[in-house]
Amino acid sequence: MVTRTRNVEAQPKLHQRSYEIQQFGQLHAVPLGLPENAIKENVELLNKLVLDSIMLYNMYKKHHWHMAGPTFYQLHLLLDKHAEQILETIDLLAERVQMLGGVAAGMPHDVVENTRIERPPKGEEAVPAMIARLVDAHATIIKALREAIETTEKNKDYGTNDLLVSDVLRMHEMQVWFLSQHLVDTPLIGEETNK
Repeated sequence: MVTRTRNVEAQPKLHQRSYEIQQFGQLHAVPLGLPENAIKENVELLNKLVLDSIMLYNMYKKHHWHMAGPTFYQLHLLLDKHAEQILETIDLLAERVQMLGGVAAGMPHDVVENTRIERPPKGEEAVPAMIARLVDAHATIIKALREAIETTEKNKDYGTNDLLVSDVLRMHEMQVWFLSQHLVDTPLIGEETNK
């Protein structure tokens, strides 16, 4: 028989709520040697990239589940690998927001309300359309990344700048290359043409 005592220190304190100790959009001071206005600007652009990246991650997973046709296996695995790489960059971007003293965005309603990426339909599309949609989403993020890289350079936030160039931009460029090659109109099995 289990007996319960009143004051068990190991008892979890469930259903806790708190006031916000830092509101979204506020910064807490971190001694990084950067002006507050530069940090605020960089946190905002990083949060936009987080939200767009979450949208892209979810598109990858949806399209990964809906792959079909002769290249099903290869594309199913490729899209899953790309999704995992996107997920890693989401974490890097959100952690950078926190390092700068900001509050990282990331709730589903934040994504829906603020993403710059076009929403895919709820239903299933043809494989080339899904791949093209992913390439378009990458293009949107790459454009925002290039602008963010210029801004962080101007703001002398070299840590954020290095993250964006080395870890995020290069990964997106690689993924666009891999995906766009699947949109080249070539036969799957060697059809030789005699000219």
